[in-house]
Amino acid sequence: MKTYLARRSNPTDIFDVFDNFFRPVFSEETSCMKTNIRETDDAYELDIEVPGFTKEQIKISLENGYLSVVCSRQEQEINGRYRRKEICESCARNYFVGKDIPRESIKAKYENGILTLTVPKSQPKQVETSYIEIE
Repeated sequence: MKTYLARRSNPTDIFDVFDNFFRPVFSEETSCMKTNIRETDDAYELDIEVPGFTKEQIKISLENGYLSVVCSRQEQEINGRYRRKEICESCARNYFVGKDIPRESIKAKYENGILTLTVPKSQPKQVETSYIEIE
């Protein structure tokens, strides 16, 4: 379970009230790369949230049937220190798409913080039956 740094609670500070209310109770907080997956007749469409990244900071690769999406950016220098830091500087996620999907057939589009990947469905391989001649 994720641990949080304790800080003094100030009953008049509205942010303390909201911070405690929205902390996850039972699971890890996943703030980067939330994904919606849609199925169409001939493809799967993945809508991946990657707000704050430019398309140059996003790398997509396909290896051994796994589609990997990696986002990273340089941490910005800011005078002073952070009291709380929740913005992702880097994140990654893998999706299994199958070993018979060619890299060239996957399409990617990035608009308004949403990366849309279109992955064609793999066609089932036809099992070729070969008969042995009987003498």
